[in-house]
Amino acid sequence: MTIRNTRTGGQILIDQLVAQGVERVTCVPGESYLAALDALHDSPIDVMICRAEGGAAMMAEAYGKLTGRPGICFVTRGPGATNASHGVHIAMQDSTPMILFVGQVDTGMREREAFQELDYKAVFGTMAKWAVEIDRPDRIPELVARAFRIALQGRPGPVVIALPENMLTETAAVADAPRVEPAASWPAPDDIERLGAMLAGAKAPLVVLGGSGWTADAAKGIARFAERFDLPVATSFRRASLIDADHSHYAGDLGIGPSPGLKARITGADVLLLIGGRMSEMPSSSYTLLDIPVPSQKLIHVHPGSDELGRIYQPALAIQATPAAFAAAVETLKPSGTPAWKGEAAKAHKDYLEWTEAARELPGAFQYGKVVTWLRDRLPKDAIVCNGAGNYAGWLHRHHRFHAFASQLAPTSGSMGYGVPAGVLAKRQYPDRVVVAFAGDGCFLMNGQEFATAVQYDAALIVVVIDNAQYGTIRMHQERDYPGRVVGTQLKNPDFAMYAKAFGGHGERVERTEDFAPAFERALASGKPSILHCLIDPRAMSVGKDFVPGEKAH
Repeated sequence: MTIRNTRTGGQILIDQLVAQGVERVTCVPGESYLAALDALHDSPIDVMICRAEGGAAMMAEAYGKLTGRPGICFVTRGPGATNASHGVHIAMQDSTPMILFVGQVDTGMREREAFQELDYKAVFGTMAKWAVEIDRPDRIPELVARAFRIALQGRPGPVVIALPENMLTETAAVADAPRVEPAASWPAPDDIERLGAMLAGAKAPLVVLGGSGWTADAAKGIARFAERFDLPVATSFRRASLIDADHSHYAGDLGIGPSPGLKARITGADVLLLIGGRMSEMPSSSYTLLDIPVPSQKLIHVHPGSDELGRIYQPALAIQATPAAFAAAVETLKPSGTPAWKGEAAKAHKDYLEWTEAARELPGAFQYGKVVTWLRDRLPKDAIVCNGAGNYAGWLHRHHRFHAFASQLAPTSGSMGYGVPAGVLAKRQYPDRVVVAFAGDGCFLMNGQEFATAVQYDAALIVVVIDNAQYGTIRMHQERDYPGRVVGTQLKNPDFAMYAKAFGGHGERVERTEDFAPAFERALASGKPSILHCLIDPRAMSVGKDFVPGEKAH
């Protein structure tokens, strides 16, 4: 290993990122890590300057989802770090590789509650896979390499690294660490043999795909596996792009309000093959689809993290393996004869198509469901569709159909404000692909400032703002549980089309269904970041229901 010339801690740090293949970082600048910023000046790394740390961290998390390598974010100490915690929490719950670098006070000032001082191990200890503070520049290569490995191996997730200000200006002569390629856990041959035997004895098996750590090849490999065994395949909450929606074996997604047919298939399955996911609260319908601790279905759980196997559900067969390793291992597995469930995959796919095809008519001149079904047919198959959290996402999840791998960017953690920054990063990463970010009016203004970042970098995404002048999800629950007692949910919004124009983008206001398609085409043709401000009737609160204020849900 060659020892490089003496460098500052900031230079050593950025050289490690280059060695790890980092192509871009997101940041909000701060004086606490000026030496690292200075080192970025001479590096090949693309620096995306963001407008708030929450948006910057969510962009880094989206990068991890899109590429499988850790997204890198730099923020300053104290309030910068706490603002960025939103992205860290998403990365943890969504199992996304990410590294957050945070400025820290001078080591000689620690434990005095110096300006913006925080104990990052305490603050992020339960939110990240690992939190560490580097106190000597000669340890930077060691600890950064370890951070990449922790972020990538087992169940992927976020790492937080604190950078004392004086450490970044101190010098050291130290060798760079080599690029980290995560060690993959592979299934034992006996596990694959047992899997084959369990499928051979099954009458109603079902596959559920979820989690992270997938590759495009792995997703295709599992699709081929499903074809050989004629298995119906569902996807977990906000993981719909793990299989092409047009695939003849796709049964739909297990999200909020899944189709009754799919729920029945889950509860009626005798063998359930869960690959990559955790079957947490959202996909399990609040832990009601599978019994705890022992499911009535014979559960075959495939997951790269040993801590997740048997954490909630005790499986009949636990296989510690990455999705890619598992897909490779079952490539040669074939059924011994005609399966007892033959034809069920086709029925499941037919049920999925029927459930998602037509949108329900709801109050108002703007029929959001019809807009989503129009986009479903209009968008290229490799379009990237993003969203945050809110009832508006229900129409998207039910009626849009994802085709390309990693084309869905949405937080399984249910964090608002995600769609816009995720879309900005996606368009920066893949400028030739169409990127559409959906946001509710409440969701948009949580990170809408990142539209300025889109304009700065010519990231011509299209933001569709669904405006019902309220925090719709909470209002829905209010009307259900406390009808007629509206408090804390009503909003008075700006003109979001004018907001787009003020930043230098393209903006249009859409009040009728028939006006959306031409507005979308103009936005696409503009070549600018765009906002389509869509007004939806406040009574159209969810994809499956409408509410009359002051009355019980019906």
